Amino acid sequence: MSVIERESSDCALKLAAGCESRCPGCRHRNLSAADSAAQKAAWLRERLAPWAERLQPLQTVDEAARWAYRRKVCLSAVWSEAAGWQFGLWRRDELIPIPDCPVHADSVRALVRWLMQVLPPYPLFPLAFLVQSGAQATLIVKSHRVASLDGLSVAACEALAAVGLEGLWLHRHPAAGRRLFARNGWQLLWGRPRSRDALGLIYGPTAFQQLIPVLYRQALDAAEAFLAPQAGDGLADLYCGIGASLSRWTARGARVLGVELGGEAVECARLNAPWAEVLRGKCVDRLPQLRDWTPSRKSRLLYLNPPRTGLEPEILEWATEQFRPERLAYLSCSAGTLSRDLQGLTAAGYAVEALQPYDFFPQTHHVETLALLRRAV
Repeated sequence: MSVIERESSDCALKLAAGCESRCPGCRHRNLSAADSAAQKAAWLRERLAPWAERLQPLQTVDEAARWAYRRKVCLSAVWSEAAGWQFGLWRRDELIPIPDCPVHADSVRALVRWLMQVLPPYPLFPLAFLVQSGAQATLIVKSHRVASLDGLSVAACEALAAVGLEGLWLHRHPAAGRRLFARNGWQLLWGRPRSRDALGLIYGPTAFQQLIPVLYRQALDAAEAFLAPQAGDGLADLYCGIGASLSRWTARGARVLGVELGGEAVECARLNAPWAEVLRGKCVDRLPQLRDWTPSRKSRLLYLNPPRTGLEPEILEWATEQFRPERLAYLSCSAGTLSRDLQGLTAAGYAVEALQPYDFFPQTHHVETLALLRRAV
């Protein structure tokens, strides 16, 4: 490291000191594990009050696993002459640098520190975001042209492999903002374009992944035990991601149709669950295919893992009035939209048998819930 780079790095460290305490990312970081769990349980009891008797104890991990677990991050990047590159989250109009966030995995912290040293300055390198998904990381620049990245030598990048990074991408996306990724403008700077997660599933740089594999495996186990798909059953899996659930249903011999919006996720799902049929697009736009696929199946089952917005009204109507599965499992990241959708499902003749919450996001106020429902009428 040159004298200029060392002085810039030292300045950045001083500016970052104490920033984690002001970071808006983890609302429960000052709570004990027990207090955090109690608040989440109380929130679920309030939001899911009509089915509170079906609510099971929160499944979580031990204290050590509640830290350094986050390998899926999106950090904004800002350059200043005094501090160089800073990576963090916005709080109003101020970027809070979090280079040493204790919730981030070692690979994330190591990558951030390394980039602070080697990246060209702005405006030569108009970096806007750093996105890391597991072992794949992406530098998103708001330009079609960038400066030479001579500092990203093969030798330098190989050092990142020691902390688990397997691919580093450059994504030229002048309109990057609320929508982080575009179809074009991708360049693999180093490494390989795909990795495998803790469940053995193939994924790429834009793929969504659940953060704590041991809890996600428990949720999939619970859904599989309840749905109990058998050979000849028809199982629709909506918002199927990279196919973690698809691979389970096909392994049991079920006929499976998955739907997912993201193109890379669809590609990975087809690799991870080659015996499933996977359609790309919004679930509401694939309703014609879902309707055509339905009639000849022996038994109908449904697995749902929607975004925070929950089920679209058209999907709820299709599920309750046309597909009419015998059993369905719904993994939700929003108790509010889950409550809304459970009202629609129970009004259509489905009984909630269990609500199992999982602490996929320790130190935060977020909690995910697996709802298991059976057709009663």
